[in-house]
Amino acid sequence: QVQLVESGGGLVQAGGSLRLSCAASANIFSIFTMGWYRQAPGKQRELVAHITSGGSTNYADSVKGRFTISRDDAKKTGYLQMLSLKPEDTAVYYCNAELITRSTMAPMNYWGKGTLVTVSS
Repeated sequence: QVQLVESGGGLVQAGGSLRLSCAASANIFSIFTMGWYRQAPGKQRELVAHITSGGSTNYADSVKGRFTISRDDAKKTGYLQMLSLKPEDTAVYYCNAELITRSTMAPMNYWGKGTLVTVSS
């Protein structure tokens, strides 16, 4: 009943842009915190960007200045704007969030299934 769904992945040329979306179920009360992770083949999953309930953000050094994480609380959706994409950005991108449900009014952690981003050189 409660889920996170990513969208916006695809194939782009190096230097191109892509915006990923992470939509939470409409029935939740709110998004508490949200983060974007990525995992390239044969590598560990890494944190790319994170945004707190207060709007504070942090980024992996490899994406600073190029990626921007944001949230639209009215739409219960988070975003990851990716600019100047590099082949090294190729990975499956996962949305992770603490969601507050109406039944418990307490945060619980959820993961999306991921969306593939491929950057060609």
